[in-house]
Amino acid sequence: MQKRHMYRTQVSVRYCCKVNVMSKMNFSNSPGKIVPIPEHEALREELEKLRTELSMLVLERDELLFVECKNIEMAYMLSVGGLEYKAYEIECAVLRLKRKAEMIQAKKNRQEKVILSEIETALDKEFADYRAKLDEKIRKMNDALERSKGQILTDEENAELKKLYRAIVKELHPDLHPDLSEAKKRLFQSAVDAYEFGDLEGLRIIAGMVGGPVTQEENKDMTGQLIKEKERLTKLIQTVNKRIASIKSEYPYILKPLVEDPDKIEEKKAELQAYTQELKEVLAAYTSKIAEMLR
Repeated sequence: MQKRHMYRTQVSVRYCCKVNVMSKMNFSNSPGKIVPIPEHEALREELEKLRTELSMLVLERDELLFVECKNIEMAYMLSVGGLEYKAYEIECAVLRLKRKAEMIQAKKNRQEKVILSEIETALDKEFADYRAKLDEKIRKMNDALERSKGQILTDEENAELKKLYRAIVKELHPDLHPDLSEAKKRLFQSAVDAYEFGDLEGLRIIAGMVGGPVTQEENKDMTGQLIKEKERLTKLIQTVNKRIASIKSEYPYILKPLVEDPDKIEEKKAELQAYTQELKEVLAAYTSKIAEMLR
């Protein structure tokens, strides 16, 4: 499936943040001489590998969430979403008429006067959830139609987009840098938005703002802090891996085999059309039944 991104015209960027992590060095008493601490250096190398692994996993997760899953859902909605909505709409109408018939019959059994306005008001309350689900299906269709209008990135542009986003993730992701300022967190959110909408120029701007060496002070418990950071990153990697597995087991990703197979799409359409016809017949039957009950 060709990947689609939608361009956003501008990304608001207010703060220029340069963040990077360099290996800390231990200064000896000799002026100008830098002596690295082997234990710290080894831990920092491990941390850098973990950060790289985590940044790649975050990129994979966001690619699934913001690009692939949305493209899958768009393809599904544009191919069979309209038929699915119509079938569900008639199904809701059938269920409502069935319930209406039950309420009318209950009134008759109790020899009470049938007041249709009261019954309809009660039905509105009972079927509020169905109405909300119908509205949600309309929202998804509108989203799919809007996304379909977006400009498709070339392979080169898409590769650059992913490369820039991964670099920004390494520098500004809150999981990688727990002590980020609010300004940097907002800048990272701008990057997430730009990536989601395929705003390549916006990502170029943000990528140009991050990076650059920053030194850190040694302290007494540096080894302990590095070990804790290693444990934290390891747990995060496990969490993101689980999230990726979860995304691939849920809607809309599970629709991927369907939207990529034209024959399966046609089968789905035929199935929905047949089901809709059955529902129409049931709807007509309930309509006639209620008319007879009210005579």
